[in-house]
Amino acid sequence: MDKGALLDRLGAAGEERLALSRVLDRYEQSCRRGSGEATDFLTPQQRLRSQELLRLAGAGAGTYVCTGGYAEAERQVILFLPDWLEAEMAETISPIRCLRASFRAEKPLSHRDFLGSLMGMGVAREKVGDILVTAESADILVLDTVADFLLQSWESAGRTRLHLQEVERSCIHIPQASTEEVRDTVSSLRLDAVIAAGLRMSRGKAAELVSSGRVQVNWMECTKADKLLAEGDTVSARGFGKFRLAAVGGTTKKGRISVTLLRYV
Repeated sequence: MDKGALLDRLGAAGEERLALSRVLDRYEQSCRRGSGEATDFLTPQQRLRSQELLRLAGAGAGTYVCTGGYAEAERQVILFLPDWLEAEMAETISPIRCLRASFRAEKPLSHRDFLGSLMGMGVAREKVGDILVTAESADILVLDTVADFLLQSWESAGRTRLHLQEVERSCIHIPQASTEEVRDTVSSLRLDAVIAAGLRMSRGKAAELVSSGRVQVNWMECTKADKLLAEGDTVSARGFGKFRLAAVGGTTKKGRISVTLLRYV
């Protein structure tokens, strides 16, 4: 099946079609040259769609790995492996580098400050992975195609001066995610019922959010309020927040299901 037919089968259009086409180009290039090839950084949704596309293209599980520079990375690249390289050694040809931008603690900076500064320098978003901000520094995962430019040229974010250096990926500072534990019972594990508990709203309002296309389950848009969730699923509602279904417990005497949710704050 040719590239166009594969993209049509996946129902890809617009910007998504262009992004998926580039992924397929990298895969075909790797197969043709027998070389390691990497995509740009992909969002979780793009990554899942790309994996679906690669399955349709006949790419086996051992032909590529997904990596973002550290275990819990949200934005990741797909790294296509040459025949001679085992998956366990994929990081040896990874194009990801980590830059640490240090700043004075009395001038706190946010993720938005760093991303805005990078975009202002003309660095495309897909060349930048996760931006991990702590009290006095930020670790920024970038592709090697822009790393040296940033090391030489990136001096500030807004009015705050930065001290930039490259660090080993094994030394990345990962900030602790801020979450609130919510324990509740739900009538079922339907998406609308769990959203109502996780985001503290009526079930009717939750159903409206789902039908309006503002809800993602595991980074994929979902418009079916009756979708059944499973332990470990992550749900986000644009403009309302995000939570993870951390645990599903037993059933109460009234037939309701106990759940533990971790809501990101």
